[in-house]
Amino acid sequence: MSTDNVTFTSAESQESVAGSYDTTEGRVYTVSGGDWDTVAGAPEGEQDRIVVNMGPQHPSTHGVLRLILELDGETVTEARAGIGYLHTGIEKNMEFRSWVQGVTFVTRMDYLTPMFNETAYCLAVEKALDITDQIPERANVIRVMMMELNRISSHLVALATGGMELGALTAMEFGFRERELVLDIFEMVSGLRMNSASGRPGGVAQDLPDDGAQKIRDTIPLLRKRLKDTADLLVDNAIWMGRTVDVGYLDLAGCMALGITGPILRSTGLPHDLRKSQPYCGYEDYEFDVITKNTADVYGRFLIRIEEMEQSLRIVEQALDKLKPGPVMVEDKKIAWPAQLSIGSDGQGNSPEHIREIMSESMEGLIHHFKLVTEGFRVPAGQVYAAVESPKGELGCHIVSSGGTRPYRVHFRDPSFTNLQATAAMCEGSMISDVIAAVASIDPVMGGVDR
Repeated sequence: MSTDNVTFTSAESQESVAGSYDTTEGRVYTVSGGDWDTVAGAPEGEQDRIVVNMGPQHPSTHGVLRLILELDGETVTEARAGIGYLHTGIEKNMEFRSWVQGVTFVTRMDYLTPMFNETAYCLAVEKALDITDQIPERANVIRVMMMELNRISSHLVALATGGMELGALTAMEFGFRERELVLDIFEMVSGLRMNSASGRPGGVAQDLPDDGAQKIRDTIPLLRKRLKDTADLLVDNAIWMGRTVDVGYLDLAGCMALGITGPILRSTGLPHDLRKSQPYCGYEDYEFDVITKNTADVYGRFLIRIEEMEQSLRIVEQALDKLKPGPVMVEDKKIAWPAQLSIGSDGQGNSPEHIREIMSESMEGLIHHFKLVTEGFRVPAGQVYAAVESPKGELGCHIVSSGGTRPYRVHFRDPSFTNLQATAAMCEGSMISDVIAAVASIDPVMGGVDR
């Protein structure tokens, strides 16, 4: 273990440390170098505790999540999570953009779940506009399909990075290999592999390409076959279970007290899933199971993510069957985004046919298109809240409108932010090595925490 920035607290001075100062808990001694021999040679009984900054271990801790651990030997006596290092100002920036432009910001919050960020925001705007029932069925089906594919890609990253942190490098390779299949679909549909901004208040930015549905249908068997590799590698694996069973324990009472949702909550046995309890985008018409375990530990959360990916594939198959020809944007021309994006040799933009259609309309119609794009539509004054079940838990969007063409306030309930509260409850009293597994099971993405 490195001794950089290690702090000792004891009642008396030590000659072997670089400096000291008094606190209410006694005198604090700081070792600024790496001379472990002088630290280990300190008189026995004078080292009451060690405070260290752990990491980086998880990809989310590379400079953006500070884990402060107080140690007694290798046992964690206190754990704190320091956030705010990746502050992006997304919510504040949205106050200076139109309602449609806000999609481009929210898709970058939790950058592993862009489809959920966009959908939660669009549902909130549509609720404020009172057009929820006017959203075309095809748009809702596409939203569901993209979200469930995104759930798979997010869980794959959680399993891949979690495996990497605990030494299962093959699990990491499997996870990112399968994720590429999903990102290929996102690129086919939206032109971008991440942060697609394909959602729009009133529907989606563009329809599936002509062969899109078939390509998605062809990918499902390959995904299902490959997902089994990760399960075969880790489920009932003695080494993996030794690092995850009874580790990061958090029971139902703890989850309820801290507002924890997602796989962490469902690992306590409570089948809470907004797709069932508060259906949106037509989820009430899909058949799928809410996966639960009763272990309340890291291993249970791992199993939940494995099984949820299969349920997502079930939903995607049903969505493909539900796809019927029709519009993908609300009919109200005061709200509908006047675009039909296409991907050509010069990149992504409005299709030439659609541009000709706009230009051939009346001058009043052309002016309306211009004002809708440059100024945006108005949302009636008021405030609303809409939530979706993201891969990490409840993702909610609260918007406040003053009646203008841009939000007065936008605030998100990001599950990573809330779930990080569980760090102390999961880790205190456990070993240092268990902290790594516990944080991995939370699956935090700091883009969502520090929005």
